[in-house]
Amino acid sequence: MRQEWEPEDLIEVWTLLEEDQERLRNKSGANRLGFALLLKFFEVEARFPEDAGEIPVPAVSYVAQQVRVAAEEWAAYNWSGRAIKRHRMEIRGAFGFRECTEEDQAQLAEWLAVELCGVELNRDRLAEAVVVARCRKDRLEPPAPGQIDRLVGKAVSTFEERFCAATMGRLSAATRSRLDDLIAVAADADRAGGGGTFFTELKADPGTLGLDSLLAEVNKLQRVRGLQLPSELFGDISGKLVAAWRARAAKEYPSDLRAAAGPVRYTLLSTLCHVRETEITDSLMELFIQLVQKINTRAEKKVEGELNKELKRVRRLAEAAVAEPGGTVRKVLYPVAGESTLKALATEAAANEARYRARVRTVLRSSYSNHWRRMLSPLLNEPELKCNNTAYRPVMDAIDLLKRYPSASISSCRTRSAAVRTISSPFAERSDSRRRSRSSWARAIVHLPVGFTVHRGELHGGPSLFRAHERSTRGNAVARL
Repeated sequence: MRQEWEPEDLIEVWTLLEEDQERLRNKSGANRLGFALLLKFFEVEARFPEDAGEIPVPAVSYVAQQVRVAAEEWAAYNWSGRAIKRHRMEIRGAFGFRECTEEDQAQLAEWLAVELCGVELNRDRLAEAVVVARCRKDRLEPPAPGQIDRLVGKAVSTFEERFCAATMGRLSAATRSRLDDLIAVAADADRAGGGGTFFTELKADPGTLGLDSLLAEVNKLQRVRGLQLPSELFGDISGKLVAAWRARAAKEYPSDLRAAAGPVRYTLLSTLCHVRETEITDSLMELFIQLVQKINTRAEKKVEGELNKELKRVRRLAEAAVAEPGGTVRKVLYPVAGESTLKALATEAAANEARYRARVRTVLRSSYSNHWRRMLSPLLNEPELKCNNTAYRPVMDAIDLLKRYPSASISSCRTRSAAVRTISSPFAERSDSRRRSRSSWARAIVHLPVGFTVHRGELHGGPSLFRAHERSTRGNAVARL
């Protein structure tokens, strides 16, 4: 109970009514004041105070004035004698409450285990729910704080036992065997499902940005899926609870998990793998976004370097022209740069931003074809990409094409006219403007992997171009052709 009270609050809460005064007639001195304070405290809190210090000092003074007993008498009230027991019994009867028996405590623990432990992990809030919600509803005097703590502990233990047993019951024998392989000793490291080393890798975040880290995350995701956890394993379980067990599993050593009881071990491992599957999907999309940005930035830097070389040639031409302003072009400039260089500079000067971007695209395509293309096949297969926006359906058709021809080169993709015609056939019945766009769309299919230019922050979730269909709440891949 709060200790600071305003005068108007004291009057509203701590004023003794006529029926309260009736109950004080046969009491005097410290017992009279003590009974009045216990009565009003119980009326507010639906429980008795643990000690005299729990009663606010302003309330003691205000009630003492009403019962015409000195406030100092409160210190003389006996908290362990027969009088306080009679007072508590009388107050419980006045409000229709009864003492909480062992049977009541068992029922409270069962209620917590069934109703609250699956959604509330904070034990203080669970204890508050016992006192404020359940005991008031059932008109029970709450147990002592120590008893409430034991009651909550029993309820949590009961819930965890049932939760672990239910989780293990949803796992097949083959899946449980694969989970055991995750924490197996080194001698069993080659068995299906991984080994002790993979358990450590599973908990680790992606390494330095690069193709190898992306491929490693794809491999990690494939191995987690290889465990074949049921898709709805935790479909009816609170996400807060699953996250708590995942965090608990991440702190465990393989030896600790091997020593744990079967239901607990399988629950810890399955929650870790279940959550990590989503987290790895998110990190995979994040790595992909960063890699596309990296490829594009490198291409731009390379093109800018080429332009800087041309600028140096222009500087030499300018210096030669300034040195001999009266000379002819053939005598002064040709010896410095040559006729072909001057023609190239004239052509370069005529180039616009579109030409610059085309050059960047060419460099990007070359870099992708020689090195980065290794990420295409695993990235298209893990995870599944979906799109509900019909405006981006051509992109999804292009992804389907790339899945069918994962090892084909760009030049060979151009020659697969039958495949392109098969995908572009839905456009046959559309308007003339759509038909005129088919050729450019077909080129987009050929260059789709290098056409992803990522714009972070441009679009998050919703009707995005494509999204990872892995129940993921973070890491949306955003791309634009």
